[in-house]
Amino acid sequence: MTRPATRPLPDADVLAFIYLEARLADEGRYSEWESLWADEDPVEYRVPMHPDDDPRTTLAYINDNRRRIRSRVAQLNTGNRHSQVPPSVMRRVISNSEVVEQDADSVTVESNFSLFEYRVRQRFWAGRVVHTLRRTDDGFRLVRKIVHLIDAGGPVDTLSFLI
Repeated sequence: MTRPATRPLPDADVLAFIYLEARLADEGRYSEWESLWADEDPVEYRVPMHPDDDPRTTLAYINDNRRRIRSRVAQLNTGNRHSQVPPSVMRRVISNSEVVEQDADSVTVESNFSLFEYRVRQRFWAGRVVHTLRRTDDGFRLVRKIVHLIDAGGPVDTLSFLI
């Protein structure tokens, strides 16, 4: 009998960071969300159109480096976003988190997520998210967040918020 491959569960500090990142995004606390990111490149915040897309050769719904994350947050902080009038109310659920890579300096965790968004009507987003966190003297810093939407290959509504 072959046992299924298992991956270790993240420790409580890693999960607390991932939950904090999700809550800040849900609550529109953009500057606090940005402060979770490492200050220097390379950092990556990406929502590919297909799970195996190469970010160097294919378009993505979001493909941000550190400078672009800073710019995105500055734009969100203005409140002048036609596609977010009225602003979305959001809550996400993170589950099935597994460590896929770990060393002394960093940890990569994959999790399933469900995001419930309400703005005029309710929408539902779901997929798998990959967080790579770097350990620093001040705690964890986010260096990579890749969001694989289950419906990314089809028509996707505007992503005018932090997914």
